[in-house]
Amino acid sequence: ILSLKDSGLKGKGGAGFPTGMKWEIVSKYSGKKYVAVNGDEGEPGTFKDKLYLEKDIHRFFEGMLIAAWAVEAKDIYIYLRDEYPGIREKMLREIKQLEKNKIIDESTTIHLRRGAGAYICGEESAMIESIEGKRGLPRHKPPFVSKIGLFGKPTLNHNIETVFWVREIIEKGASWFSSQGKNGRKGPHSYSVSGRVNKPGVKLAPAGITMNELINEYCGGMENGHKFYGYLPGGASGGLLPSSMANIPLDFGTLEEHGCFIGSGAIVVFSDKDDITKVVLNLLRFFEDESCGQCTPCRVGTEKAVKLLEKNDWNKKLLNELVDIMGDASICGLGQAAGNPIKCALKYFGQDIA
Repeated sequence: ILSLKDSGLKGKGGAGFPTGMKWEIVSKYSGKKYVAVNGDEGEPGTFKDKLYLEKDIHRFFEGMLIAAWAVEAKDIYIYLRDEYPGIREKMLREIKQLEKNKIIDESTTIHLRRGAGAYICGEESAMIESIEGKRGLPRHKPPFVSKIGLFGKPTLNHNIETVFWVREIIEKGASWFSSQGKNGRKGPHSYSVSGRVNKPGVKLAPAGITMNELINEYCGGMENGHKFYGYLPGGASGGLLPSSMANIPLDFGTLEEHGCFIGSGAIVVFSDKDDITKVVLNLLRFFEDESCGQCTPCRVGTEKAVKLLEKNDWNKKLLNELVDIMGDASICGLGQAAGNPIKCALKYFGQDIA
């Protein structure tokens, strides 16, 4: 646990909570405990977890079992995206091998659960509700899942990539991991890059790298005939920034002052041939479709936002008011962040919006 804290490893699912601290919190509880790993990967533009599971699934299982051992949890639940059937088969084979070779004892059970494609289940408490066999709806917090999680017991919840790094940090040391960052940031970071670049894909780069560096050094520059115009730094909910703000370090805590966040590192690059109003409308239609409907600000707010955005003349004052209410009153991160594309578009791309 001390090694993980020193490494600076943070949750790679979007929240960026310090991993070592999370282990420490859960390990202090006595009695029955669980480990839950989210492999649903529902954030648009994110595909890093899929790559790591296809590349080295054994390393993922090692990290997951080390985490379970550290917090003394005997039941592990993996919540896997159902569009990954090949990975599911790999996982089932891996679990059989672990049992056959007695790497896990009879008191340890790994449960594999199939996600049904709900974006909301990327939120940890909604995922836990789904694992329990209920509809995936976010819980009110506190209490947090580290105290009252799966089946009412303390639960260590992680993203696939987070536990993927555990083995190497233990083998190579905390300083090996933390020294790989840039601009004062710690560790490597996996960026899922798509859009108008020559070489899209998962880019393992130093945390704190800038967008300009990522495009030019890792993605082969912009596509021919396309000029860099803007980008999503953290998927659909992570906000929207113009190319003039492409020298901000990409990491947790660096984008928040600009109304954005890195999230799961899903980066989508736009060019001068993309219509910013269509981009924003597309994102809000996604949120409208994926809202679980539990709370009114999100359920009604996303629907009203889409109707306002579909008009040729945006009511900027009304849109800003709507986004503020959704951010203040929604139960979970979906409704709170759904208005980020609108807010950023009005703030940074106002000259291109009617």
